[in-house]
Amino acid sequence: MSVNLGMPALPPPTLAPRRASRQLNVGGVLVGGDAPVSVQSMTTTVTADINSTLQQIAELTASGCQIVRVAVPSQDDAEALPAIAKKSQIPVIADIHFQPKYVFAAIDAGCAAVRVNPGNIKAFDDKVGEIARAAKDAGTPIRIGVNAGSLDKRLLAKYGKATPEALVESALWECSLFEEHDFRDIKISVKHHDPVVMVRAYQLLAQQCDYPLHLGVTEAGPAFQGTIKSAVAFGALLSQGIGDTIRVSLSAPPVEEVKVGLQILESLNLRERGLEIVSCPSCGRAQVDVYKLADEVTAGLEGMKVPLRVAVMGCVVNGPGEAREADLGVASGNGKGQIFVKGEVIKTVPESQIVETLIEEAMRIADEMGEPVVDGEPTVSVS
Repeated sequence: MSVNLGMPALPPPTLAPRRASRQLNVGGVLVGGDAPVSVQSMTTTVTADINSTLQQIAELTASGCQIVRVAVPSQDDAEALPAIAKKSQIPVIADIHFQPKYVFAAIDAGCAAVRVNPGNIKAFDDKVGEIARAAKDAGTPIRIGVNAGSLDKRLLAKYGKATPEALVESALWECSLFEEHDFRDIKISVKHHDPVVMVRAYQLLAQQCDYPLHLGVTEAGPAFQGTIKSAVAFGALLSQGIGDTIRVSLSAPPVEEVKVGLQILESLNLRERGLEIVSCPSCGRAQVDVYKLADEVTAGLEGMKVPLRVAVMGCVVNGPGEAREADLGVASGNGKGQIFVKGEVIKTVPESQIVETLIEEAMRIADEMGEPVVDGEPTVSVS
């Protein structure tokens, strides 16, 4: 029995229908409802350094990021927002803590949305009416972002710690204050560093409201650990149809967050697959260096934005079958490789020519599909 690794002709299946939620327009990106799950990140520059911040936003945009958040801890940062919001190619969300005056500055600056953390903004409840009026007049959505590390002291006293119930109660309480002023352009996040607590919090929240939900594991950690924690938590929720926009939080460059987020969505068929490398893990049967070959093919095809599945296989046991089921593949052995295109062997080449041949065929297929190579011509990278 063969497993079809090729690109499906019909829309790919998903594990569960999306949870029904309200839909927001965040600077032209629809969030919630039937809109695709979007990927966000956050700049690491000092926001007041406008050029550096815009440069990082440009890098994020090129990597596929759809919405970007910038920190606004100072007056200098607030003053930089108009220029950043105007020049950014993707919607900019202002991230506000401690000072409510920066919420109004962000709205006035034309930011696509504002994230507020009720647990650490001074006298936030007393400012909700004023914030709601300003946001409503400007058409600016608000994200109520509850974090385990900055939970309202009243709720910490009630629950003893940042439990899922405490996170949800905090978020829904703040929503109710906005609702009293007829403001409902809201999305919610209830982040925690523990994926189990985080997943339970979002499950509870999804049962109790129809606001769009922003998923995140806060302080997820270094790249490897953070990727695993985010993939586990997001996978658990998205597989249940819960989640409308995501941000992978890593102690790594922001572009890496976007790459992980996009891959999570592609793996769950929540985003059209782009270039995908299918490679075997290698074993004692392998007659070529599969790791080196897969790395060289990946590097050589980097930048190609086509829905193409490429199989790089290292032996004659599973290799031919899996290479045959991909769009483009190679089954390697005895110093040579059989090149498959759409299930047919088109040529056999020496091992030294495998990478070059795969790239040439990928370019030919992309040309036939009429798909552009967004990031420039792929190059052969041979170490």
